[in-house]
Amino acid sequence: MEILSQNRSHGGTQYVCRHESTETKTDMTFAVFVPDHAEGALLPAVWYLSGLTCTHANVMEKGEYRKACAELGLIFIAPDTSPRGEGVPDDPDGAYDFGLGAGFYVDATDEPYAENYRMWSYVTKELPVLVAEHFPMDASSQSIMGHSMGGHGALTIGLSHPDRFKAVSAFAPIVAPSQVPWGHKALPAYLGDDKGAWRKHDAVALIEDGAHVPALLVDQGTDDNFLKEQLKPELLADACERAGIDLTLRLQHGYDHSYYFISTFMDDHLRWHAQRFAGV
Repeated sequence: MEILSQNRSHGGTQYVCRHESTETKTDMTFAVFVPDHAEGALLPAVWYLSGLTCTHANVMEKGEYRKACAELGLIFIAPDTSPRGEGVPDDPDGAYDFGLGAGFYVDATDEPYAENYRMWSYVTKELPVLVAEHFPMDASSQSIMGHSMGGHGALTIGLSHPDRFKAVSAFAPIVAPSQVPWGHKALPAYLGDDKGAWRKHDAVALIEDGAHVPALLVDQGTDDNFLKEQLKPELLADACERAGIDLTLRLQHGYDHSYYFISTFMDDHLRWHAQRFAGV
């Protein structure tokens, strides 16, 4: 692993790192913030999964998480959203919602994407081992959050690994990709036409199939231009009600899909995660 940069901020250190991934067969870049009081101790870790078109840099530069993480003693980890590099297949039409920057946190099974697009295994298997090797992460105290496509990833990964993640939250997540245009494009291209294979990458379907976590926190802006067509939080609310999952769904009046929205409520989410690390 190579440290590309490290900067002091809010009583901690912001790292940007690069390594050669065995899962994606590419170099991958990720960001890690470590509070100072990690010295001599292992700290809980919050994973943040970003949305369409993003890299690790979007939340690192605009997410405004470091002050709260330093106060609460939380490591904050932000992976990339897809493999990148020469030879990595992209959307043939160059669209923003598939291919580079749009890995959808799945392990692709269909060509030409199967070799490189293994973001599910990268985020759940490879990168946690690497982070724990180089940073003071307490592997027994992890949580996960994300935005939009990354909110989809956080929900599906959290629901699929309820014993690993002590808290799961999301900003404006794609809750049911099997039922919206973004998913109708990405899931068959990555996973094929068998809709049964899509279900473990659809939070609503996972809950319908029995996946369970005690609680979820979701913030959604009412002025989000993707709200009605792509996000549909009401589907998650209905699924959680039927399954007995304690969903806190907060509709935030006047907020859109941007990092102005995310940064406004980032502190709330981190404190909610910290409470669950503490067993509250």
